[in-house]
Amino acid sequence: MTERQKDRPWLMRTYAGHSTAEASNELYRRNLAKGQTGLSVAFDLPTQTGYDPDHILARGEVGRVGVPVSHLGDMRRLFQDIPLEQMNTSMTINATAMWLLALYQVVAEEQGLDKAAIAKLSGTTQNDIVKEYLSRGTHVFPPGPSLRLTTDMITYTVANIPKWNPINICSYHLQEAGATPVQEIAYAMSTAIAVLDAVRDSGQVPAEKFGDVVARISFFVNAGVRFVEEMCKMRAFGRIWDKVTRERYGIENDKQRRFRYGVQVNSLGLTEAQPENNVQRIVLEMLAVTLSKDARARAVQLPAWNEALGLPRPWDQQWSLRIQQVLAHESDLLEYDDIFAGSHVIEAKVDALVEESLAEIDRIQEMGGAMAAVESGYLKAQLVASHAERRARIEGGEEKIVGVNCFESTEPNPLTADLDTAIMTVDPANEARVVAALHEWRDNRDEARAQEALSALKAAAAGDTNLFAATLECARAGVTTGEWAWALRDVFGEFRAPTGVSSAPVAVAAVAGSPLAQVREKVARTAEELGSGKLRLLVGKPGLDGHSNGAEQIAVRARDAGFEVVYQGIRLTPEQIVSAAVAEDVHCVGLSILSGSHAELVPDVLERLRQSGAGDIPVIVGGIIPSADAQALRAAGVAAVFTPKDFGITEIIGRIVDEIRTANKLDPLEVPA
Repeated sequence: MTERQKDRPWLMRTYAGHSTAEASNELYRRNLAKGQTGLSVAFDLPTQTGYDPDHILARGEVGRVGVPVSHLGDMRRLFQDIPLEQMNTSMTINATAMWLLALYQVVAEEQGLDKAAIAKLSGTTQNDIVKEYLSRGTHVFPPGPSLRLTTDMITYTVANIPKWNPINICSYHLQEAGATPVQEIAYAMSTAIAVLDAVRDSGQVPAEKFGDVVARISFFVNAGVRFVEEMCKMRAFGRIWDKVTRERYGIENDKQRRFRYGVQVNSLGLTEAQPENNVQRIVLEMLAVTLSKDARARAVQLPAWNEALGLPRPWDQQWSLRIQQVLAHESDLLEYDDIFAGSHVIEAKVDALVEESLAEIDRIQEMGGAMAAVESGYLKAQLVASHAERRARIEGGEEKIVGVNCFESTEPNPLTADLDTAIMTVDPANEARVVAALHEWRDNRDEARAQEALSALKAAAAGDTNLFAATLECARAGVTTGEWAWALRDVFGEFRAPTGVSSAPVAVAAVAGSPLAQVREKVARTAEELGSGKLRLLVGKPGLDGHSNGAEQIAVRARDAGFEVVYQGIRLTPEQIVSAAVAEDVHCVGLSILSGSHAELVPDVLERLRQSGAGDIPVIVGGIIPSADAQALRAAGVAAVFTPKDFGITEIIGRIVDEIRTANKLDPLEVPA
């Protein structure tokens, strides 16, 4: 019997980037030396949303959740001494994807790569704007112009950088926003259909070359802890993609129809309580996308065990990389054909997922496709409702999470004995250094060339020519990220996505004697004592953090508890939040921040409330907030701080009522909550 050749492992990446281009470059070179086989670039929120570091909305966000890239100089330093022709680079970038790819190409040219070598660059730009409208919140432009940017970029790369994946249809954040496996498949596939239809209808790609476009469409998927269901989901994804590309687009070449996907396993399921349990969660989630050869991911990146606490350190990221390496190199996984082939259990589950997903895809097509379903608010409302149902199952104990709602007793954890050293912190002075460097860049560039390039970009945007050539000239001319995005905002406008809150159905019934019924009683009695008709809660998201899931769930539950809720969506300045709080005469302001900018933005809100004569309105804060920061916020005047360990939303609403009563000098209520 001849021994079967062992399969090649998947690409192993770590999602990384922070502080500055220089610090991130050092981290990348260190990770590559440890055996990482691809790069995955995390950009900070100003870069993702098209703002320069000196814009008011960028305050507190610079270099926090990724690396700031404001211009060609930053991109140059980010990849210094890293030969791009040898790299497979993934860039998690969407609204500004065309801009970042242009910067990457120009850096490759500066490294000495000619046109033929540029054509061999390999990697991926996420470039999926639909999920930004639904879940992640880094969109900039309206759906139509956004789809044009995506289309122009796909047609450019297919012709000029044919090994590049110009789009990564991203269902990852859909799951984080509450999507069921069926919704995750259906919404991702509907997005892919919208993109492929737009490319086909643009007339930029000859019909005989359309198979090359389909072959470069990749997917970025989430894998949760229900690893059998997740593995079946991946098999269903592959089967539906094969059907759609063959029947809708007539692609005969089975290699071009192959479902190609990368994975970041689920960060949503990582817990702040007993965070050591996150290691086994990460391993199980990785198995979902590696065990089955026929549905195996082409690239995998794993979160770190302590992501629910704050920013992982290099050692934490190394641990996640080693988890992949042990599976690939120590186990016998890669020595076998698909170990699930012929399983009637797996086949039945896959069949069911395919059937339900195709039905939902048809429903979306009847609405006019993914973009129409975004603009109508249908997709967002469905996700908010699914997420609310999941939260209700967790709070009711129906869905068990070890260490959170069951098996909560624990020994002291040596990993988090000193919480403030168990995560990495970004130097608060970093932002000022980045801003100073940006001003120096602007002062030293050829200003006339930069302005000429921006004028040409606006002219191209106002017409119908492909925008990539004008974007490349902007990159070479020293234009900044914010300037590129503002030029397009001037032509395309900006977009505020539907929040999905008002149309979300009731997820938790206020049955007599239930915790929600008791909180409703507290809300009604407090409103009566204050003589205000209804208690009013403003839920605000200051800064650029677009992770709105938590804010939406608080808003929905507060509404169901009898509050009048003011929620205006993401990306607000402290000034806008305070103006709304005063205008609406609210009884409490709730701020949600997951990006780490709380230390800068929350005190600003408190100070502005005081200046407006509304300093007595209690302010509560929720997010990924280290314990030392939580103490500092309370010392600054915050009434209460909630972190991921506070999973009981009804209980949080009850606490909000308590803070309103305290602020208004009302006696505590004896109603339990």
